[in-house]
Amino acid sequence: MRVVALIAVRNEELYIKRCLEHLESQGIETCLIDNGSTDRTIEIAKTFSQRGVFKIDSLPFNGTFELEEQLHYKEKLAHEIPADWFIHQDADEIREAPKPFKTLKEGIEAVDKKGYNAINFDEFVFMPTSPEESYEGKDYVKEMKYYFFLEMRSQHHIKAWKKTKNRVDLASMGGHFVEFKGIKVSPVPFILRHYIVLSLAHANEKYGTRKFPQKELARSWHIDRKDFRPNNFILPRREDMKMLSDDGIWDKTDPWKKHISFGQF
Repeated sequence: MRVVALIAVRNEELYIKRCLEHLESQGIETCLIDNGSTDRTIEIAKTFSQRGVFKIDSLPFNGTFELEEQLHYKEKLAHEIPADWFIHQDADEIREAPKPFKTLKEGIEAVDKKGYNAINFDEFVFMPTSPEESYEGKDYVKEMKYYFFLEMRSQHHIKAWKKTKNRVDLASMGGHFVEFKGIKVSPVPFILRHYIVLSLAHANEKYGTRKFPQKELARSWHIDRKDFRPNNFILPRREDMKMLSDDGIWDKTDPWKKHISFGQF
């Protein structure tokens, strides 16, 4: 079975090495879509050309974060690439299969054998809990220990699917989940570790200059990020979060229904 992660990137040098290392270790190949990176993202990605990254495409950057264009491009690639399964992936995400599977690919193979053609992911968001914490340049997956379970709605991360002859729709819901005729989602969710920012300074750099196209704002996309201001960004309190356990058990009690960090709520 061939499983391909589709990753759109722009200036993700803090994440891309760790992300690609993980995907390679999980038996997943990667197609990268570069949206005009000006840092070392593509330089780093090219070192994985014999280690899982089989294709690096380019989408011109036109001054705004054009999510819809990126999603339509992923839809196109999912139609063209001869793979068995696809994953709609971001650079700041680490995806895993639940126990007892050893790799993400092994878990997907088991889902496929049971007759399902899509997978939902439970989202566990890891963040610094004080302005003094910084995980830039570190193995943030190993060192970040505090998370919250984000469950905005039931099955809001259906982001892995089996190749289908039917039209695949990522764009209608802003990439939150895939839709296609005949979808049959596995009842067992997989795991999404989301490392949204690595420090308070990183949050300001990542979101402080990001601009969004008016057509997407008119559809109520990017609501929590469009009015980002450095002094509005809120780090969660450690006492409100869960601590990562050594036994691999994820705590899904008291789920958060929204982000608090962007000062919107």
